[in-house]
Amino acid sequence: MTHLAAEQEKGAGGLALRRGICSNPSGNQKRKCTVSDSDLNVSFVAIGRNEGERLISCLRSICKASEQVVYVDSGSSDGSVAAARELGAKAVALTEGQAFTAARARNAGFKRAMECWPETDFVMFIDGDCELIDGFIERATDLMRRRPEVGIVTGRCRERKRDASVYNLVCDMEWDGPVGDVDACGGIFMTRVSTFQSAGGFRPFVLAAEDDDYCIRVRNSGFFVHRLRSDMCWHDADMNNFGQWWRRAKRAGHAYAQLGELHNGYFQAERMRAWFWGAILPLSAIAFTPLTRGLSLLLLLLFPLSFVRTAWNLVKGGAAARDAAVHSAFLTISKFPNLLGILNYQRKKAFGSAAPVDTK
Repeated sequence: MTHLAAEQEKGAGGLALRRGICSNPSGNQKRKCTVSDSDLNVSFVAIGRNEGERLISCLRSICKASEQVVYVDSGSSDGSVAAARELGAKAVALTEGQAFTAARARNAGFKRAMECWPETDFVMFIDGDCELIDGFIERATDLMRRRPEVGIVTGRCRERKRDASVYNLVCDMEWDGPVGDVDACGGIFMTRVSTFQSAGGFRPFVLAAEDDDYCIRVRNSGFFVHRLRSDMCWHDADMNNFGQWWRRAKRAGHAYAQLGELHNGYFQAERMRAWFWGAILPLSAIAFTPLTRGLSLLLLLLFPLSFVRTAWNLVKGGAAARDAAVHSAFLTISKFPNLLGILNYQRKKAFGSAAPVDTK
């Protein structure tokens, strides 16, 4: 992907860049904030924490589409706020009085965007470790214009370093969801300003899967969530070790528990699988060992059988055999951190804790 040229310098304060990244090639006059030749107006909200050079790539890609950019920082120590301002974004630095969460950051970004550009029709939310792909905004706004019943539009995220680790590979395969009208999507999407306001935005107390929660409430109000087939952004998960993946899977379990309480039946299958594979099956196999003279341990063979079944289904869905095997292995293992995430949510609920969930 082509980036606007800028020299990056690192100093004692962290990241610093030359001014003018969002400028027209012909001069310092910034582009209009409309999409194509329509009168639709789009503002961007990017969020991040210590994203380093990934944030720079993110903001550069956004600046090619619009000057209406807000960056919300959650306690970075790498100079992200100064770098965002150098790039021309309106920077909001969240204070430490409340937990740093994606929901809180996105709400703050939306509020700032409305203060700066009240004429905005749509807001595009993006994470600081992502890079917007050219053409997606035009395709998303075109769909919104043709289908006024659609409240949220998303697209295909792709891992920039897909083959750098098996963890990045798994992440890339997880991004590959169904296209068309869907139940929910991740936190990188475009939404109507009117839809966001009527739904009340993100709920700050939802510490994981706040995007699912928002999508559910939008659908309950009569709007649709639509995933385009086209690519939306490059994502840089930068997952290089098992611990990072484990924390991500644990966060998912937390989401299964919290959203299951907020929306009856949501993530029910995921919770049941976590309990069965993460606790009931292995504990039963061990507990009944004395009574069955070890035969109950044969129940553990269900794990490799589940692995084979999942891998086969992924291959039938079009995945390469090697990719399917890797993804299936991690899906099989994930039930254990998923269950820990569920239990962690129950513990925090019992003791009244609202601590944020580790994501990296």
